[in-house]
Amino acid sequence: MKYKIFHFKSLASTQDKAKEFSKKGLGNVVIVADVQTRGRGRFKRKWHSAKGGLWMSILLAPKKAENLQYLTFAAAIAVVKSIKKITGISTKIKWPNDVHYNGRKLCGILTEGIFPANYAVIGIGVNVNQSKFPNEIKNTAISLKMIKNQTIDIKKLIGNIIYEFFSLYNNYYNKNQFRKISKIWKMHCDTINRDVTAITRAGRLSGKAIGIDEEGRLLLKTGKSNVVKVAEGDISIRY
Repeated sequence: MKYKIFHFKSLASTQDKAKEFSKKGLGNVVIVADVQTRGRGRFKRKWHSAKGGLWMSILLAPKKAENLQYLTFAAAIAVVKSIKKITGISTKIKWPNDVHYNGRKLCGILTEGIFPANYAVIGIGVNVNQSKFPNEIKNTAISLKMIKNQTIDIKKLIGNIIYEFFSLYNNYYNKNQFRKISKIWKMHCDTINRDVTAITRAGRLSGKAIGIDEEGRLLLKTGKSNVVKVAEGDISIRY
């Protein structure tokens, strides 16, 4: 599948630019920005997107814009594989949308559907060459440069993530082979089989993460026979 890459020095948000492009009927487009002035994560949280990070959004026009969680999974797999290939660093996926290194956040992913036009936008933010973070996240975030103690080639990393993502998208997602994506995702995810606390809209839940269902929801065992399906929320894990 062919795709176009648009590179900007600065954008308010690559997600917003992708949505603008969707209104023009464009699909299979990758938007990259050196800096985002209004980057955001899930639940409209501010995402610090200074120079030195990798900020991009992939705009897709799938046959059916559904099962969007599997696009998040595919993006996370692409990030983990690419980081390993380019830097040699082993990272893990934390349900639902983070890539971390020893419990510290390296990457966040935001997938949004655009309806009724049937588009999907996958935002990927990776901390690459930052050497410091704002006070509020300095204890929870980390960059590849901080781990490796050297500057990483962002262009190479972007190219590899795009390649890995489109490989999963074309071979599995567009062929409705979601279980294949799920299987690979589980190999890289370290949330399963751990005791976690999930903060959801319904409140706080604690239990053991025993897997995910077909919709990508986390299965949380909270009692001997009680399993709760968590569709979205923040989870904390003891590493």
